[in-house]
Amino acid sequence: MNDTPGWVPPGSASSEGQGAQAPGPAQPADQAGPGAKWSSEQPPAGQWSAPSVPGPRGGGQVPPPGPGWGGNPHGGWGRPAAAKPGVIPLRPLGVGEILDGAVSTLRAHWRTVLGITLTVSVIAEIGNILVARHLLPEPVEIDPAADPDEALRQAVDALQSMLVSLVPIMLIALLATLFTTALLTVVISRSVLGRPVTLSEAWREARPRLPQLLALTFLVPLAAVGLVGLGILPGVLVGGAGGAALIVVGAIAAVPVAVWLVILFALAPPALMLEGQNVVGALRRSAKLVSGSWWRTFGIVLLTTVLTTIVQMIIATPFGVAAVFVDNDGLGDLFSAEGPNFGWPYLIVTGIGAVIASAITFPISAGVNVLLYIDQRIRREALDLELGRAAGLPGYTTEPPGGAPGSG
Repeated sequence: MNDTPGWVPPGSASSEGQGAQAPGPAQPADQAGPGAKWSSEQPPAGQWSAPSVPGPRGGGQVPPPGPGWGGNPHGGWGRPAAAKPGVIPLRPLGVGEILDGAVSTLRAHWRTVLGITLTVSVIAEIGNILVARHLLPEPVEIDPAADPDEALRQAVDALQSMLVSLVPIMLIALLATLFTTALLTVVISRSVLGRPVTLSEAWREARPRLPQLLALTFLVPLAAVGLVGLGILPGVLVGGAGGAALIVVGAIAAVPVAVWLVILFALAPPALMLEGQNVVGALRRSAKLVSGSWWRTFGIVLLTTVLTTIVQMIIATPFGVAAVFVDNDGLGDLFSAEGPNFGWPYLIVTGIGAVIASAITFPISAGVNVLLYIDQRIRREALDLELGRAAGLPGYTTEPPGGAPGSG
């Protein structure tokens, strides 16, 4: 059974059930044995060169590929010169090209993208404001003069209060991520092919995949949190100074495993949306694509997180400062012993800053994730040929003898 479809439009059925007459997509690297990049059944060297494409006068060949693209070391066939029907060139991408593709998608489809992100961000921020105003518990007071045992108890209570406060905020963030991921994945997949998409079209294509994406969105973070929880559980049960030491040791051991798991499954959402995979299939596909490129994937995800965090801070900081001055009561209590007690003006002004920051950073994060997925498939499965055919580009419409590269 083939679990590597070529390019399935979001919302369509999985290609696992394609008939024998359907265009043969590139096969996954793992089907050719451990560590293989392509199927072992490749055309003999020299039997397939770059396909011809009509020139201005009806003839001519595709220009020779750039450096590093003269031929495939696993097969002997060549690729067409990298075309760029949309926001990325159809070849393996560098980190800068992935980031540029995400920003280019925002520029090229700004009405659709901002329509999605602004709507989701406003609803999410309203939820955060209501939670902060009505549901969050009062902060635990810490007595600086308390004895060591009492200070430890207060610290544990403060940690529990903080975790309780984070639960509703994290739920809202996950739901916001769900809708932006689903809709923006459709937009970005179209932008790669240079095709426009409206908000209604994105919603229509993404809606059938939302239940499975919802399960996937919650599954991976819960698994990571569960791993960290298991790591610190012995220290929590022991308690006291020894328990605190065990918590630190457990966290040091569990957090790297949780990070490894999150990166391993980082490409599952686009796999689910673009391949018609189920939840388990999407997790398996992500693990296969990330395998052997974990550190590269981790570096790109980390860089994107740092950049989007900096952008959020740059945008949110002026709003935070303005909110302090707008909220007169909060400003008067800023240096009081009880601390600031900000009200509705503060929450509303900071909420506006958060909406603007999210509307800009959501597309970048989602774009990098989808383009990283596409890049990995180009590197491992020659998805650039499938994308070129899907875009109707000259020179990509003819498959090499024996089918698409990697088929066997």
